[in-house]
Amino acid sequence: MNANKRSKLKASILVLAPVASLLLACGPASAYTGSRDPLKQPFASNSIWNMPIGSGAVFTPANISPTPGNNIWAKMPGADTEKIVLTPTAPLTTLNTSSAGWTGANRCSATGGLLMQVPMPSNYVVPNSTLNSSASFLLADGRTIVQTQPLARCTAGAPGTAMAKFANVDLFGTGITGAHGGSGLSAIGGSIRLGELRPGTTTGPRHALKVNVYAKEVLYKCTTSSACFRWPAVKADSYAVGWYGTANNNSNVQTKMGALLAIPPSINIAALGLETKPAMQLAWTLQNYGAYVVDDTYAPGFDLNVEDGPSGSKTAEFQADWGFAMEQRVNNNTPWVRDIQRLVKALSVVSNNTATTIGGGGTPKQPLAAPIAP
Repeated sequence: MNANKRSKLKASILVLAPVASLLLACGPASAYTGSRDPLKQPFASNSIWNMPIGSGAVFTPANISPTPGNNIWAKMPGADTEKIVLTPTAPLTTLNTSSAGWTGANRCSATGGLLMQVPMPSNYVVPNSTLNSSASFLLADGRTIVQTQPLARCTAGAPGTAMAKFANVDLFGTGITGAHGGSGLSAIGGSIRLGELRPGTTTGPRHALKVNVYAKEVLYKCTTSSACFRWPAVKADSYAVGWYGTANNNSNVQTKMGALLAIPPSINIAALGLETKPAMQLAWTLQNYGAYVVDDTYAPGFDLNVEDGPSGSKTAEFQADWGFAMEQRVNNNTPWVRDIQRLVKALSVVSNNTATTIGGGGTPKQPLAAPIAP
């Protein structure tokens, strides 16, 4: 979901039903690498968020425009900031129901009773906005992750508000689903976290990423709700029929909500002409792990999903590290913008990404993430 959707959204369902577990199978065995902090890189080694692209991957061009909607004000990239709150020993905080959602009403004021209680630092504040504000909380047992959207907490120490509660997931499990309203996918798996995409390394994050795309242009023009999304997404936006793909009569059946986008191995990323180091890191990740489409930008743009919580802001860290803002627009025409445009043009869909062939199956391009256990 996105701020610009507010005229189309309804707040009628406050609690979403759990989704049946999916069995995930990886390709031929690959050596594990290093060690892993589950709070920094959660979920099982064969989770969709941690599986590399495989040698069996089949690629279909995504044909994403570097100028979405032919709009020079389009974000390239934008940042969908996710509220990641992994503080299980913090005070238990009440979240009451608010139906404000994306209507423009004040999220600070509850319109209903108790939605949930979650551990949250008492000084953590999330101001009223019309941002997505998807949120993930780690409960006191150290393994249960609760997700909600959109989070607001306008006064330190006070209760907060949210509209929807999603099915819990296990920090050590597959972690597929969560609080991205456009797809039903995780609000923590695939996020660009603090400590990632930083100076001093030639590779990007060693996990799949998440992106939001301009669905009116990028996604398949579906005519039934079930035809608007693909695994691992469990849903599409409520307005998908009549919106997705209608700007250009998009007939590419592979580019649906939940699609895994990646740079094919046939493309030499060193020859893309990238001008910035963080874009070179992103290119490496997009070729080795890819990025899942999890939401619609609704307005023309292309968004990365990044951490923003009590531990800090990824956009602020990025600015401090690289000396320029992560969020920019096409008409800025900076090296960073030009690089993101180059990466967007290079993306294809892994058309055979399924529950039994994650990343396309075959031999993973990278060693699997180290196992984690409770």
